[in-house]
Amino acid sequence: MTQSFGNQPAFRQTPFTPEEKARSEANFSPFVAQQLISHGRFQVAADNPDLVELFQNVARRVSDMLGQRVVSYSNGRYLIITFADQSPTTTQDAPTRDPHP
Repeated sequence: MTQSFGNQPAFRQTPFTPEEKARSEANFSPFVAQQLISHGRFQVAADNPDLVELFQNVARRVSDMLGQRVVSYSNGRYLIITFADQSPTTTQDAPTRDPHP
């Protein structure tokens, strides 16, 4: 069977449910904390508002877990989480690729 791709609607991402948000924050937080301790930063592709919000909440949790100030910033394509004393002074200084994938 042949399918025509010309008239298909654009892809729409389903928003997270409250349960998915809570589970994701709880599960990502220890991993992000470990990456911060090991590499000093964590980078993730976060190109939609739901993912940006999710990882900003993860950054808050990690800050509480580690007892250190943690910041997150986005360049519209990636969200980077790092310790406050290691953050770049401007978003232009922010790296666009993660050397520690």
